[in-house]
Amino acid sequence: MTEMIQMVPGTVTLATLEDIYRNLTPARLDASARGPVEAAAQMVADAAAGEDAVYGINTGFGKLASTKIAPEDTATLQRNLILSHCCGVGEALPEDKTRLMMTLKLLSMGRGASGVRWLVIDQIEKMLAHGVIPVIPSQGSVGASGDLAPLAHMAATMIGAGEATYEGTRMFSAEALKKAGLEPIVLGPKEGLGLINGTQFSTACALAGLFDAWRMAEASMTIASLSTDAIMGSTAPLIADIHALRGHAGQIDVAREMRGIMDGSEIRESHREDDTRVQDPYCIRCQPQVVGAALDVLRMAAKTLEIEANAVTDNPLVLVSEGRIVSGGNFHAEYVGFAADQIALAVAEIGAIAQRRVALMIDPTLSHDLPPFLTPDPGLNSGFMIAEVTTAALMSENKHLANPCVTDSTPTSANQEDHVSMAAHGALRLARMNANLSVILGVEMLCAAQGVEARAPLKTSARLQDVLAMLRADIPALAEDRYLAPDIEDASAMVRAGRVADAAGVKVTA
Repeated sequence: MTEMIQMVPGTVTLATLEDIYRNLTPARLDASARGPVEAAAQMVADAAAGEDAVYGINTGFGKLASTKIAPEDTATLQRNLILSHCCGVGEALPEDKTRLMMTLKLLSMGRGASGVRWLVIDQIEKMLAHGVIPVIPSQGSVGASGDLAPLAHMAATMIGAGEATYEGTRMFSAEALKKAGLEPIVLGPKEGLGLINGTQFSTACALAGLFDAWRMAEASMTIASLSTDAIMGSTAPLIADIHALRGHAGQIDVAREMRGIMDGSEIRESHREDDTRVQDPYCIRCQPQVVGAALDVLRMAAKTLEIEANAVTDNPLVLVSEGRIVSGGNFHAEYVGFAADQIALAVAEIGAIAQRRVALMIDPTLSHDLPPFLTPDPGLNSGFMIAEVTTAALMSENKHLANPCVTDSTPTSANQEDHVSMAAHGALRLARMNANLSVILGVEMLCAAQGVEARAPLKTSARLQDVLAMLRADIPALAEDRYLAPDIEDASAMVRAGRVADAAGVKVTA
C-alpha cells in the first residue's frame, strides 16, 4: 500500500495539500482524532434513539425539517438522502481534485463535530489508499447548504452506488470497491448529511486554482525577464529602493526575483549607456507592480483557503463539550467564493500584462529592431503573427471569466436556502483560466527566446540561458514557418509543470 500522509485535523498546511493534489498522495487522519470523532458519534446515536426532534438525525432535510423520522428508518433516511442528491451533471472532476476533495472531507469530519462514526472516515481513507475514486460530475452545486450534489456522488461510492474509477477504468462503484477488496458501508444517523454538507468540492477546486496560479506567477517573473532582454529593456525599474518606498511585499518580491534572474546579462549591459529610449512601456516597466499585486491577492486567498481546508463546514454540528447538537450555517461557501474570485482576478491580470509583452515583441516599431513578427524572413513567413492573436483571444476570454461569481446568488430549495455563494462556479472556472494563462505565457516564452537569440552574439544572463536550454531541448527556434500548434502546447505544458521557474531557480514563498 502507498505510504500515506498523516494529518492532524485543524493543522494541515497548504504545502501538504499541494503535495496531495500534485502527487496524488493518499492521506489519513492521525489516530488522535479518533476519540473526539467517536464521542460526537455517540451523541448522535443517543439523539437518534430519543424522542426529541433533532434536525438531520431524526427529521427530514431542508424544508422538510419538521417531518419526524422513526428510529428504525434513520438508515433508510440517510441512504435516500445520498441517492436523491446525486443530481450532478457535466464532465467528471479530474482525479487530482477529487482526491483533494476527499482529503478535505476527512479533515472536516476529523474535527469531531460532525457526528459520524470512525467507520465513515476509514472508508474514505481506504478508498484513497486503494485508488477507488468516485466519479464526481462537476456541475450542480451553488455553494451553499454544502456542495450537495458533488459530495453526494462521493458518498454514493462509499455505499456502493454510483460510479467510480479503479486502476484507470470507470465502472459501477460496487464493482470498484469489490476489485479493491473493500465493502460498501451502511450509513447511520446524520452520516449522509455529514458527508454532503460542506464546502469541500468548492474548496478543492479553489485550492487547485491557487496552486496552479502561483506556479503561473513564478513562471511570469522568469518569462518577463526574458522578454525584457529581448526588447533590450531597462532594469532600472527593478531597483530595490523604488519598491521599498511603496512597501508592498509582492511588488518587492517580484522586483527582487527579476533582478536576480537578469543579473549578468550581456544584453542589458550593452545598452546601459546612450539608449535613446527614456522609458519602457508599462508591460516591461510595471511587471513588479502588476504581478506583485497579483501575488499579494493570491496570498490573501491562500490564507482564507488554508483556514477553510481545516474547518468544520457541515450541519448540524455536534458540540461535545456542551452536550448540544445545533444547527448553523458553516456550509455556506461565501469565503471560498470570495477567494476564488480573487484568484481569478490575479490570473486575468498576470495574463493581461504578459499578452502586451507578446504584442510588443512582434511589433517592429516597438521592439527595438527585432524583425517583424520575430521571423528572420518576414513577408514570405508570418512568424508569430497569429500566435499573438491566440494570446489576445485567451486574454480576452480570461477577462470575461474573471467577472465575480460570488455576487450572483439565487434562491433554492423552496426559498429555504435563499442566499448562496456560487463558490463552485467561481472555483471551477479557475482551471480553464489557468490553462489559458499557461498558453499566453508559453507563447511569450517562445517569442522572448526568439528575440533574445536575435541579439547574438550578446548573451542573456546565466539563469535565463538555462531557461533557453530547457526550451530548445524540446522546441527549436522558428526559422521558416511551420505548424506551430504543437510548439505552443509544449511551451504551455512547460509552464504548467513548473519547469520554467525551476530552470531559472525562481521560488517565491506564499
